[in-house]
Amino acid sequence: MSEQPWQVFNVEQLQARLTGAPVEYKEFLRAPALSCGIYHLDKGATDMQTPHDEDEVYYVLSGKATLKIGEETQEVKAGSVLYVKATETHSFFEIEDAMTLLVFFASAV
Repeated sequence: MSEQPWQVFNVEQLQARLTGAPVEYKEFLRAPALSCGIYHLDKGATDMQTPHDEDEVYYVLSGKATLKIGEETQEVKAGSVLYVKATETHSFFEIEDAMTLLVFFASAV
């Protein structure tokens, strides 16, 4: 949990925390109403996410894939910002280019 009233993060430094695993998530901030992480999926990897209890926003830093939410699909790529409501089934598939995303979980207050 963060004790600081503010923090600054550098995307390159966050990416440097990744170890090179085909699927990897590293949390970099946890506060009472928010948690943030960096998420990486290699080309062709399997995203095994299960629904989360919090609303979630993704920002795609790099890569290209299809996001499935419920029964709908949407192509996403670098620059895409995605919102997924709490408890919605979702996953990335057809990962054409390795993806790196910033992930923001918002807790209900």
